[in-house]
Order: sequence, then C-alpha cells, then structure tokens
Amino acid sequence: MKKNTLPIDRTTWDLSPLFTSDDDPTINEQRVATKKANDHFIEKWEKRNDYLSDAQVLKEALDEYEALIRLYHTSGNEGYYFWLRTQQDQLDSKLKAKFAKVLDFSNQIQNQIQFFELRLAKVSREQQVVFLQDKELTSYKHFLENIFAQAAHVLSENEEKILTLKADPAQEKWETMVSSFLSKEEKEVITEEGKKEKKNLEQLLTLITSKNKKVRDTSAVALNEILDKYKEVAEAEMNAIMANKKIDDELRHFSRPDAARHLSDDIATSAVDALIQAVSQRNDISQRFYTLRAKLFGIKKLAYHERMVEYSAKELNFTFQESADFVSNVFTHLDPEFTKILTRFLNNGQIDVYPKKGKRGGAFCAHWLISQPTYILLNHTNKLRDVLTLAHEMGHGINNELIKQKQHALDFGTPLSTAECASVFMEDFVLEEVLKTADEETQLGILVAKLDDNIATAFRQIACYQFEQEMHATFREKGYLSYAEIGKIFQKYMSAYMGPAIEQSPGAENWWIYWNHIRSFFYVYSYASGLLIAKFMQNKVKQDPSFINQVKVFLSSGLSASPKDIFGKMDIDITDAAFWHAGLDEIELLLNQTESLAKKLGKIS
Repeated sequence: MKKNTLPIDRTTWDLSPLFTSDDDPTINEQRVATKKANDHFIEKWEKRNDYLSDAQVLKEALDEYEALIRLYHTSGNEGYYFWLRTQQDQLDSKLKAKFAKVLDFSNQIQNQIQFFELRLAKVSREQQVVFLQDKELTSYKHFLENIFAQAAHVLSENEEKILTLKADPAQEKWETMVSSFLSKEEKEVITEEGKKEKKNLEQLLTLITSKNKKVRDTSAVALNEILDKYKEVAEAEMNAIMANKKIDDELRHFSRPDAARHLSDDIATSAVDALIQAVSQRNDISQRFYTLRAKLFGIKKLAYHERMVEYSAKELNFTFQESADFVSNVFTHLDPEFTKILTRFLNNGQIDVYPKKGKRGGAFCAHWLISQPTYILLNHTNKLRDVLTLAHEMGHGINNELIKQKQHALDFGTPLSTAECASVFMEDFVLEEVLKTADEETQLGILVAKLDDNIATAFRQIACYQFEQEMHATFREKGYLSYAEIGKIFQKYMSAYMGPAIEQSPGAENWWIYWNHIRSFFYVYSYASGLLIAKFMQNKVKQDPSFINQVKVFLSSGLSASPKDIFGKMDIDITDAAFWHAGLDEIELLLNQTESLAKKLGKIS
C-alpha cells in the first residue's frame, strides 16, 4: 500500500470562514441579513396560495426557499459559529449566553416560516400527483414526496403550534428532571488507584468496564443503588411520556408507535421490520460472543455489568501525525478523493484535534448549512481508538462533501437510517489495516473490542427496539406500567440477545432508567441499520474494488431519494431480510476469526 505523509499545519479550528472572533463586527450584519432574507420570503409567499396549485409558481417558490436554506436558514453563520464555540469552551458563560440569544432568534423565525411546508403538505392528493409528475419540479421531487407523505399526519398550523408548545412540559421537562436527579448522585467507590472516591453516574459507567474486578464490582453496586433510588420517579416519567406519545400518535393518525419514527427517517416500515426480524433471528451470534468472552476471563458466566470489561494484551499508540498518515493511506487505497478531502480538512483548520480544559469530550462531525464548512472535533490522546475515531468522523465528513457536490440545499443531509454508514465503512477498513501490523496477542484484543462494538451496535440496539415496541404496546393496552413491569420487559430482550453466559444480575432490571435513547422513541434501530449497510458495502468492495464507485453514488445521494430507492437502483432490496443477513454474516465471520485466534493462542479450548 502506498504510504502518504500529510502536512499538518493546524490542529485547531479555523472559524474565520464564519467569523473572525466572538466580537466580529459583521456578526450583527449577518443577523440582519438573515432576518431580511427570511422576512422577504415570508412577505412574498405567506399570503399567497397560487404556489399550491401552479407548478411553475411552486418552482419559483422552491428555488427561493432553497436559496434561503442554502445561505441563511434561521440563524445563518451566527448559529453555527456560536454552537461550535460552545463546544470548544463549555465553561464560558458568555458564549452560552450568546448562543442562547441566537436560539431565541432562530426559533422566532422558524415559527414564522413553517407555514410554507405545512401548507404544501395540505394540497390535495390530485394536486400532489400533478406536482410530482411535473418535469419542472424534478429536482425537488423527493423533497415534495417527503412533505406529502406527512400530509396525513400534519394538523392545522395552530394545532401544530400547540403541539410544539406542549412538547416541553409534556416530555422534555420530565426527561430533564430524571436526568438531573441521576447526574447529581455520587457514590463512594474504589478507584483504579485503590483509593475511595466519590464518583457520579457517568464515571461509574466507565468504571464498571475496569479490568480490576474490585473496582468494577463496587462501581456496579453503587450504580444499582442510584437506579434503585430513582426507579419510582423514572416510572412516573416513562408513563407520562408514553402517554404523551400515545396522544400525539392518535392526533396524527399513526397506526403503530414506531410509525412516526419511520416517516421522519424516510425509511420504509417494511425495511425496519425486516431488519428487526433478521437480527433477532441471529441472536446466536451475540450469545456465542458472550460465551467466548466468559471463557477468555476463565469463568462460566459474567455478571451483567461485566459484559464490556476491557480485554487486551497491550495498547497501541499513534501520534496524531501517525493517525492522519495511517488513515490517509487506507483512504487512498479505497479512493484518492477520500484522501484529498482529509488533506483539505487538515489544511483548512477543519479538525480540532487535542483535548483541553473546557472542551467537549468525545468526538463529532458537524454541519449546518450546505454553504458552510464541515468541522470535526476530536480529543486525540494517541490511543488506537483515536485512529479509529479519526476515520469514523472523516467518514461523516466525506459523506457531507460528496453530498455537497451533487445535491441542492433541500437535499443536504442523510436520513437517520443511513447516517452512520460512511463512518463505520471507513473505520472498519482502517481497523483491518491496523490488524495487519499487530502481533497475534494484540490482534485478539482488537478483535474482541471490535466485536464488543458490533454486538452492542446491532444486537443490543435491536433488543432495545423490541423492548420499546413491547413496552409501548403494553402501556397502550393497560394504561400504566409499574417499574417492575417495565424492568421485566427490559430483561426479556436483554437476556434474549446476551444468552446464558451473561447473568441477569439483581438490579439489572433497572438499567433502562439511564438509557436516554428510549426517550427519543425507536431511534436505536438506526445504529444497527447503519452498521449492517456498511458491512454489506465493505464486503462488496473487498470482492470488487470498483464497487467503491457505487458506494460514492450512495454517499452523495443525501436526501434526494429514500434509502429504499437508492439501494433499489443498485438492485438491492432492503425490505428483504436477506440483505440484513448479509451484514450479519460479516459479524459472524469476525467472530469465527476471533474464536480461531483465541484457540490458537491457547486462551480457550
């Protein structure tokens, strides 16, 4: 493989394409321009209805709407800039205050301009057909299809405003209450250094993966005590937000609790059902993995909290320069354009690399408007996971840049169901190259860690989705669920994917309490769909390197078509469970490889 050495001149963001400083005098000018652009659109179209019946007039309106979304939307450069700055420095209250003002400004404009899409959704079915068949509107076809698909579920403008206003007290306030209670709790536990210290919930969730059994066991006890303390509060919260969702679904005429999620994600319910069916039928893969994990630790069963305990021989270290070069080499082998995008990001100061006081933890790839730069945040500490994180976030970045080349502003973005495809695709190819350079002991540790991630992403998330399905269905039947009933349903699906090698330990029935994703309702399937689509595409590229061109077409599609239609053009049916099984086959192959290596090294019999 050809070796690249990338010049790295900047390791912090250059936000000057947005503004030169927090006090840039052009900030106010931008705000005025944003308001003026929105006001112009509102004044021109709010009192008109000819665009609802005349395709030529609608084309004019959509062109102007696209230009507005391209350059301004509701907060222009100001919203993006101050959000990014709050991620760089979460301790600066002045930045928070400025961003809060931008949000107020943005929300006011959003409330004023929402008439446009709401009214489009209400045109007659006959007129919808006319618009969708009109050649003048071809470039906006799927944008209109999405709006029309929501027509049966959209209420009047005043009713929509009421639902928006009640969302905060009916759901967000409940969530905030429970999360704030949990976040404030601290328990004294034994640390890695053997000291007794107070740790909060997030710290306890990290400590339960410690290699030190005493550390992880005492942390698990503390975690269970916190969850037990708030189980009655969480019971009230969960029933309240499920009742609110039930009311919303009834008002919007959704036939099943997860239907609203599928519509908003632009994915066919039949495709999600096929995914759920395929993964749940292959729970033997995750059960085999946990059996292997228990054997590697020399025991028959792992406690519930021990399923993610780190298993590795030694840590591989990479400086950021080495990480960038390594990722660049892999990208070049896949497609030289990927490396060009990485190089551009590095040259233009679009990657903030190192951790520092006040900076947000973790990593992300951010984009707002199609006309703005993509920015990536890392917290690079020279570990193997940091190399994979760079590849992962650059996957998102490459996805953004490919969409920008092919789509207009109204089709800029990715459906939730495919949002993680590019990132997982790139990350896995980088990991495979890392494995080639590692000794067998290190390879085993890397493979176990990768399977941990794959099993959690596919099997655990689908088990969670099934838990949500049964919980909402039972609630709608009974009217109220106790924490014990919720816990029983939760353990049913956790046990199904974990199998006999993981003990459903006392207290584990309450672990749904801190799982924030279930408050977003049926969101978790997207982790599994993204992973399995990426696995499918990886296998295709390995068989035929020229398939990378098909991958690029997929990644550049943005919101211009549904995932079902995008894959349909590739003669792939994502509503067929066989498609998802192909991705699961790749996980099983990885498991077979890991088991064989563990036997070769004498770790298991």
